[in-house]
Amino acid sequence: MRARPAAVLWDMDGTLLDSEKLWDVGVRELALEHGVVLTDGLRHALIGASGPNALRILFDGIGVELTPEVLAHAGEFLENRITELMHGPIPWRPGAADALEMVRAEGLRCALVTNTKRSLAEYGLDTLGRHFFDASVCGDEVPHGKPDPAVYLRAAELLGVKPAECVAIEDSPTGAIAAQEAGCGLIVVPCEIAVDAVAGRVFRESLVGLDIDALSDALAARV
Repeated sequence: MRARPAAVLWDMDGTLLDSEKLWDVGVRELALEHGVVLTDGLRHALIGASGPNALRILFDGIGVELTPEVLAHAGEFLENRITELMHGPIPWRPGAADALEMVRAEGLRCALVTNTKRSLAEYGLDTLGRHFFDASVCGDEVPHGKPDPAVYLRAAELLGVKPAECVAIEDSPTGAIAAQEAGCGLIVVPCEIAVDAVAGRVFRESLVGLDIDALSDALAARV
């Protein structure tokens, strides 16, 4: 008999919310401030990266020296712009609302595990509904964000469960690496970019129809 997971650890941007499109607006406008039209390839390289890593990738890619002044301005620009965009409606990913309801109905513990900084993740929680989550961990609350496993390890700690008893749900390569490095089972629902099919990753086209059997299958596939 397959084991049930003790908890589900949810990524936010691109997994539960279709909010990568908001970030797309912000980072493209930031590049334009430096006189550069962001290529799709460079934009895709930013998806799933933690804030500091994303800025390093961005400015390396557009050929701008990442001085403390440039970094400070970029951080302030993005926080203000994404905050503005998140005050509007944030669309859900297909099946996400029903998936959250299902997990709660099954009595599983839940955490939101995101590379987005706390001040911005709070807007996502407002949309998602805080009652769905027993804990949340943001990229600025650990020494290193995804692909480092720290956010997942911290989430499991807050829930009082072992990572090996959890199923993470992710959409990006960096998130998938972080979840597997932490020792979680993993379901990947790609959104903006492809994710490599490697051992231990269970893929779905969407969260539509997600059920407890699918979560148990992902836990059993853990490597």
